[in-house]
Amino acid sequence: MTFDAVIVGGSFAGLSAAMMLARARRSVLVIDSGLPRNRFSSHSHGVLGLDGISGGDLLRQAKAQLLDYPSVRWANDTATDAQPTVDGFAVSTAAGDTWAARKLLLATGIRDVLPGLPGLAERWGHSVLHCPYCHGYEVGGGAIGLLGGHPMSPIMAGLIADWGQATFFTQGMALDDEQRGTLQRRGVQIETETVVALEGDPPQLSGALLADGRHIDLRALFVSARQEMGSALVEQLGCELEESPVGVLVRVDAQKQTTVPGVYAAGDATLMGNITLASAEGVRAGVSMHHALVAEDGAVVG
Repeated sequence: MTFDAVIVGGSFAGLSAAMMLARARRSVLVIDSGLPRNRFSSHSHGVLGLDGISGGDLLRQAKAQLLDYPSVRWANDTATDAQPTVDGFAVSTAAGDTWAARKLLLATGIRDVLPGLPGLAERWGHSVLHCPYCHGYEVGGGAIGLLGGHPMSPIMAGLIADWGQATFFTQGMALDDEQRGTLQRRGVQIETETVVALEGDPPQLSGALLADGRHIDLRALFVSARQEMGSALVEQLGCELEESPVGVLVRVDAQKQTTVPGVYAAGDATLMGNITLASAEGVRAGVSMHHALVAEDGAVVG
């Protein structure tokens, strides 16, 4: 069987694209390894009408609704290889299956590359956070920090001042006069001594230990983690990448088409996003893929 579309990645972008295609009565296979990026967070905020819902619960509900459509199949598996064919693409998985598709959507997301700071990984998604819009309100104010070392760090440090009494730990970053002035006007404390460890009873955070032995009290620490592709399929297929302030992203056009014909991409691998934005981009990708399928179906064969 050749599916109209194979979607690699069953999180918010992939499910949204699959829903659009299923509602167009197209055959869809979703291949998902069950490791969404937000699995470290217990709740998801800023999702209109569903504020505070568990991200896992939201995905389970969405998957159940999607599988009510008879044209949808689901594979709990990991896509390991994708190759172009005469009629589209062949996608192979860790379980040894190979699936044929006319169109391919990569909703494979990204991996957060965390700084190698003692005490950070075990607090990730709880008291060490990546997005103030997702988690800042729940911190409840008080002493918060932003760990430097990332190109976006000075900008983020200015933003988080709206969520608490902010300290920017530069971690050796050099600030120019404009950056320093902006942070000072925002009331952000600038700490140039290096953070060497995080303290407290995990997953909670009590503070940061500095190289000079001082302890800085903190309720939460925000970290702008570097991103890398969540799947090797992106580069394996030859999709062009582009640099962004947070790391590499897949280059796509307004229809979510990559630089490889027939291969689309959506979600965190294509934008700096959250659940809502990833879902919206998945919808855009699904609709665009349907338009492309219709155009192919209606093409006159000479």
